Formats: sequence, structure tokens, C-alpha cells
Amino acid sequence: MITPRRAVLRLGVTQTLGYASSAYLPAVLAAPMAKDLGVKTPTVFAAYAGALLVTVVLGPAIGRRVDRHGARGVLVLSNLVLAAGLIALALAQGAWMLFGAWALIGLGMALGLYDVAFAGLVGWFGAAARGPITGVTLIAGFASTIGWPLTAFVADHHGWRAACLVWAGAQLALALPLHVFLPAGPGAAGDRVDRSMPVPANPPLRAVLLLACAFAAMSAVGAALGAQLPVLLEGLGAAPGQALVAAALVGPAQVLARLAEWGLARRLHPLNAARIAVVLLPIGAALALVSGPVGLMALAALYGAGNGLFTIARGSAPLALFGPGGYGARLGLIAMPGRLAQALAPFAFALAMGVSPIVALTVACLACLTALALLAPLSTRPAKPARPA
Repeated sequence: MITPRRAVLRLGVTQTLGYASSAYLPAVLAAPMAKDLGVKTPTVFAAYAGALLVTVVLGPAIGRRVDRHGARGVLVLSNLVLAAGLIALALAQGAWMLFGAWALIGLGMALGLYDVAFAGLVGWFGAAARGPITGVTLIAGFASTIGWPLTAFVADHHGWRAACLVWAGAQLALALPLHVFLPAGPGAAGDRVDRSMPVPANPPLRAVLLLACAFAAMSAVGAALGAQLPVLLEGLGAAPGQALVAAALVGPAQVLARLAEWGLARRLHPLNAARIAVVLLPIGAALALVSGPVGLMALAALYGAGNGLFTIARGSAPLALFGPGGYGARLGLIAMPGRLAQALAPFAFALAMGVSPIVALTVACLACLTALALLAPLSTRPAKPARPA
């Protein structure tokens, strides 16, 4: 048995460690890693993109596994695989070992990050999982706040290889024990929880595709700005110090937005939260173009708030629209275009930045407005099962 509060605390900590150990490494370690291995920095990001492609391929199958057998075994395996991948990365001596290590880390990411945690929560708590999903993202919102400084500190004093080994140790010493004592099966803790939400046996394909494409557009924006926001702000006129101060607002803005969503959860449908999330960046862009340094800070803060809301909506909107039945497999399918977009977006955004920072920002805003258009036809009422052919 496990209570929602305990599940949130455990998964919040392990998700923080998971993201700090994987997705947030390249921003700090790419340059020293490339220099030491004798490759160019884009090669390191290409290896990371390969890790994201691994999650694209394996996501649906892992989701089905969680639906059938629960999340504990998959999450435990993720700690072992992430630790092995990080150790392999620390021992890498060339490009091939670099790509192989990141492929292993990608497998660990597919086994252990948000989608698996969300599916586990739905398996344990059914339709009541929206609150725990928000709680986990609230805690894990500090992953970059904690991960980037710690990674930089260890890398500066002991080298990037030591930083990888430290995170491998964190996976084994901290995250693994927390996962081991989670419920064994999908219904272990959720049998006493209300599962009254309708469970469409076959959700309309149109609704699934609209949601997947909207989430892909937002995933692309998040990946692009997450990698290059300070550079974008400098290109729009901020001094280097101002750009760093503005970029530092992203983390707190994410957390505040998630707290607001938690407080409004009973009155705000996840689909409407997603619609709010996608319009915040265009509003911030408009302020940045007319209000100087203050507008640039508003741009960073609104991007962070939108990204924070989107992370919750990515897990809670499919639950609200399609019910808890088959949630893990469905979430894996919905996430596939988004993961592919995450792998390609930083490079595409860099090309747009080469033309003009305003062009790059315009492209990001158009992606947000496209997502809004895709979300518009979706109803906040649970989808009805599709009629048999």
C-alpha cells in the first residue's frame, strides 16, 4: 500500500535525479566532453538526440508493460540502466563510445522519466492521479535548479567524467531504494480509489492525433528554448548578465505555474491548462519586442510558466480525455511525435537563430499558435468510445 503523498514524494525525488542525470547533462558537459573526446560540440548533442530517438521507439512498448505489470519493475530497471549508461559515458574514449553510452542513457530515460512515472500513478490511483501527477512535476521542476549547479561544480573541480560517476552513484544509492519499495502491481494502491472516470475502449483517432501533434509542437518549443534561451535573450538586446538573470526566472516560474494549477485543479480542466500554456510564450514575445529589458524578463518568466503547465497537461490531459484504461501505452504513442520533435528542434532553432533572433522567436510563437489551433477542436468532456466499423 502507498498513499498519494508518499508516491508523490518518492517519484518527485527520483524524477529530479533522473532528469538531472540525463536530460540536463548536455547543457553543462557538452563543451568539456567534446574537447576531451576530440569531437565537436554538436557531435555531443547529436549523441543526445540519438538518446531521445531511443525513447521514441521504445515509449509505447514500455507504456504497455507498465499498464500490465505496474511501474515498479520498470523504474528499478531504469536506475540500473541509467547508472550503467553514465558509467559508460565516464569511460568513453571516442565518438563511437560516446554514441553508445548515450544510447544506453536513452534506454534508461525511456524506462524511468515522466511518462513511466505518470503511468505508474494512474495504475495506482486511477482517475484520481491528476493531483499526484501535478505533485511530481512540482518537485521535479527543481531538477535543473539542482542538477545544473551540482554538475558544474563537480565538473569544474574534478572533471566531467567524475560528474557522470556522481550521478551514476545517485541513481544507485538514492533513486533505486526509493523505487524498490513502490507498489508491485498497477492496482496495489489504487483499488480503494475512485475510478469512476469513463474509460473509452477505443478513443477517437482524430482526438489522439490532435493531442499528439499539439504536444509535439510544444515539445519542440520547450527543447529549443531550453537549450538556447540565454542566447536568444542576448540576440534580442539583453546584456549577458541580464540574459542570465532573466533565464534564471524560468525555474521559479515553472514551479509557481504548477502551484497555481494544483490550486485550481478541481476547476480547471487539463485541456484548458494546456491552452493557457501555449499562449504564454507569444504574450511574452510581444512584451519583449515592445518593453525592452523588462519585456525580456517577462518573456523568460512566461516561457517558464507555460512550460511548467505544459508538463502537467502532457500527463493529465490524456487521462481526463481518454480515461485511465490503457493509459501507459496511449501516453507512449501520444508522446512519440513530441520526442522526435525534441530531438530535432534545437538544431532547427539554431538555424533560425542564424538568420535572426526575431525570426527564431517568431517560429517558436507560430509553433505555439499551431498547438493552440490543434487543441481548439478538442472537447473538455471525456471522449466517447468509437463505434465499431
